[in-house]
Amino acid sequence: MYSARRSLDPEDPFAAAMAPPPGETADERAARLRREADAKRVNDEIEETIKQDRAAWKTHKNMFKLLLLGQSESGVLFTDFQLVFAPKAWRAERASWRAVIQLNLVRSINSILDVLSAEMSKSPNPTSPHHHPDTSDSPGPSSPLSSALAFQFSHTHALLKLRLAPLRRVEADLKQLIGAATHELVEDRPFDAPLSLSPSDDLVAAAPFLDGSGSRRRPTEFYVRANNTWREAVRSAYHRIAGPAGEDGGGGVRPSADGSKLEDATEIIASCAADMKALWEDQVVLDLLRRRKIRMELSPGFFLDDIDRITQRDYQPSDQDVVRARLRTIGVQEYKLVMENYDPPPAATEVSREWMIYDVGGSRTSVRPLPFPSLPLPLPISVSPFADPPADRAAWFPYFDDAHAILFLAPISCFDELLAEDHRVNRLEDSFLLWKGIVQSKLLAKCIIVLFLNKHDLLEKKLAAGARVNKYLPSFGDRENNAATLARYLHKKFRDQHREYSPHVGRPFYGYVTTVTDTKATASTLTSVRDGVLRHNLEKANFV
Repeated sequence: MYSARRSLDPEDPFAAAMAPPPGETADERAARLRREADAKRVNDEIEETIKQDRAAWKTHKNMFKLLLLGQSESGVLFTDFQLVFAPKAWRAERASWRAVIQLNLVRSINSILDVLSAEMSKSPNPTSPHHHPDTSDSPGPSSPLSSALAFQFSHTHALLKLRLAPLRRVEADLKQLIGAATHELVEDRPFDAPLSLSPSDDLVAAAPFLDGSGSRRRPTEFYVRANNTWREAVRSAYHRIAGPAGEDGGGGVRPSADGSKLEDATEIIASCAADMKALWEDQVVLDLLRRRKIRMELSPGFFLDDIDRITQRDYQPSDQDVVRARLRTIGVQEYKLVMENYDPPPAATEVSREWMIYDVGGSRTSVRPLPFPSLPLPLPISVSPFADPPADRAAWFPYFDDAHAILFLAPISCFDELLAEDHRVNRLEDSFLLWKGIVQSKLLAKCIIVLFLNKHDLLEKKLAAGARVNKYLPSFGDRENNAATLARYLHKKFRDQHREYSPHVGRPFYGYVTTVTDTKATASTLTSVRDGVLRHNLEKANFV
């Protein structure tokens, strides 16, 4: 029979483990007690975290859950939700995007400088503006794409490279400021590597890559992990600059290292404004980019036409600036959105006012191993065109089987582009594969699916520049080569797949053609989506 005396038994292993070591000195005892206190503190913190997580789960399970899905670079969307439904919360964090927009601008300039430097290294010494080289000889077949005969570089270009060199340090500082957990995603496939095309579907013919030639490598892309710490870091840096009272450099608060880096970056950007503009407007540089088929204006985070405004020392981002900004995220982003100034229908509960939004777009993992550990809630999506759809795409479905709605972003301007993650697959084809996998999933059968055919504005620009849709989509046939016709065509294709593969008949389909960076039009669309989704859920609950 066990009793309290049992614990005093020297044969008791627990008592032996907890007993102080024989011959323990006073200093050793003090050190042991400190270790035990530290262990207890850690244990208490873990217990408190579990308690908070349990309470948060109880709260979250009553919230309306919305998934944002789509490819990487499908388009910003949570920001649009904040703009429309939580403007007060949005205004409180809008300033934190200033560093991101500055980084977008600086990276664009540095990318141009990289192309310029590579081309100038192939050319003879820069000529003076008054020198006219002999152009009687034409380049042979083995000559570089852009030889000295094609691009007449001058000492002005060499001077611009020198004067803009400090922007390299600015880029590094802004990356460090935005977050310690930031990385560069490096694509190591040459631009001209052979492609393996999909034989399975004639809807989308694999597209030749249009962004380069020769043996150049793809540029790296900056990204952050799936958390919001970068916003906190930037807000803290701004606070340390302005002080608690908000005065510039006042408030008695000494700027932190991050605050000083932000000030220095802003000052250097302002001092380089004229040279940045000169580089972007230089005709030789524009000809070089055009010859290289580099369309900066079609890239996310394009601000080169706003140099005068963004380089101001007192620049503050506008709503339009933020929705145009580019900051790639890896992993699943979780947001809580509390609707402001919204009167829900009488039968609705708080589920219609508080939403949990999970941004799963951009969380694709590459087929080859990535140079970082597994991410929380990884999405091991294989984009091999030979699967229909890839079976492992469903790996993340069980995490969100209680979601109420899915908002799927399908960029329609990418009909002639390949996936950055798998260079064998056309991006539009991949959207259809992902769409099919989501629509036919029984785990997501209760979800309302809303389709956004996004980036309509970029589609218009691309078609106006001469791109032919039927070159990449044979089934498009001889239809009119304009954005409206292609949008209607793709809308029908997505709707047909929704009807064919949904697990049950009568599932509602909502499809919209959007330009997410058009905040006014998107506000109207999102309001319609919210009201329609909530009404559908009330109907399912027999409230209306």
